[in-house]
Amino acid sequence: MPPLLVAYAGLVLLNLLGVGLHQALLEWLTKPLLAPVLALYLWRLTHRGHPLVLAALAFATAGDVALLLPGAGAFAAGTACFLGTQVCYVAAFVRQGAAAYLRARPLMCVGCFALWAAANAVLLPHLGALAWAVAPYSGALVTMAATAGVMGPRAAWGGVVFVSSDLLVGLGAAGMEFPGRPVLVMATYAVALFLLTEAFVHARAAQEMDDPAGRTGHRPAAPAAGAAGEAAGR
Repeated sequence: MPPLLVAYAGLVLLNLLGVGLHQALLEWLTKPLLAPVLALYLWRLTHRGHPLVLAALAFATAGDVALLLPGAGAFAAGTACFLGTQVCYVAAFVRQGAAAYLRARPLMCVGCFALWAAANAVLLPHLGALAWAVAPYSGALVTMAATAGVMGPRAAWGGVVFVSSDLLVGLGAAGMEFPGRPVLVMATYAVALFLLTEAFVHARAAQEMDDPAGRTGHRPAAPAAGAAGEAAGR
């Protein structure tokens, strides 16, 4: 396993320990480092490629810091930062051909819209003034999850897990608490970030195998990644 992924796994475990034991200092020492470690991993293995994904991870870092702070204002700021994360991911997936991917899957699009509408119908009445921030963010989140499949199974599962994580966040914001929810939030969030990052690392590796001389430059994802996305869609 690459050393940066070992470091990421260690940070995740320490963060989960901090969350589970309510150790705020340990959370502050670990959570803001999660996305930067993955960004460095992506930057090194793709030769500084995928600037949109790096931007998504930068927004995630800012959102992580904001959500460590108390109060509705911090929650709204964190939501705005993660809106930037999802917009960057969607733009990255669109560059890989997500528009055509979605046009070929109208039922999946309808299902994603139904999920977004149902979740908002349940949660928004309980969020009060925060509803204005959560509604557009949830739309961007579901769009990200829908478009992620163009990159193959890793990204598709990353999108699904990201949605699950933020649903757990929404339940907490709406006052629907249950044992272990904060730990589940961070565990699913960490897995989602890893899967999405790994999808782009894998796509670049496949591209370099197809063109070891580097003649293709910064073209869209390799055919192997596209084929994986088609298989995932079916």
